[in-house]
Amino acid sequence: MSRCCSFRGLFWGLAVFGVAADQISKYRVFRWLYNDGRGDEHEVIPGVFRLCANFLKDRETGLPVRETGTGFFANLRTWGGDVLPQVNQGALFGLFNDHREAANAVFAAISVLAALAILYWGTRGAVKGDGVLTVALGLILAGTLGNLYDRVVFGGVRDFLHFYYINWPVFNVADCCLVCGACLLLVQAFLRRPAPCQTASVESGQQKEVAGV
Repeated sequence: MSRCCSFRGLFWGLAVFGVAADQISKYRVFRWLYNDGRGDEHEVIPGVFRLCANFLKDRETGLPVRETGTGFFANLRTWGGDVLPQVNQGALFGLFNDHREAANAVFAAISVLAALAILYWGTRGAVKGDGVLTVALGLILAGTLGNLYDRVVFGGVRDFLHFYYINWPVFNVADCCLVCGACLLLVQAFLRRPAPCQTASVESGQQKEVAGV
């Protein structure tokens, strides 16, 4: 009975799918809108939503870039071109972006700690039987790892989704995973119910007690 209520595969599946969707979308959009390093925009819903890719004047040389690492990451940074993308070095939606490298290092460290905590939490026995909580943690882990990759390789997060109808800050797929996961976490906290397998186990135990077993 407990085996059918395990959502471990869902947790890992969401995490892997989310990271893959985030990185593939970032690399594809920034390569597509590269425009010889000048960047470009593509209207998806005119007047409402567009894809945008902005680039710096810096070119990848294989040497340390923005004090984020060494030439080891050069090939990862230049898949779409040798002009480096403009990145968000702060938190979600550009918070603390004024602090640049220091903010990126701090949030990268926080992301590592958060990922380790979610891995521990998401693989615990009590969590594996809760579908909503599993989905929430899987999405949060995906978003955390997706943006962590950017912070380590690019020195900041690549953003390209822009709902400019309401002047919403530019964001990415990892941000979507984080927000959706956090919302589900709140729903799970306020509307938590025993999982079917847990309910069946409690009822079975009560019946045995009545029968004197």
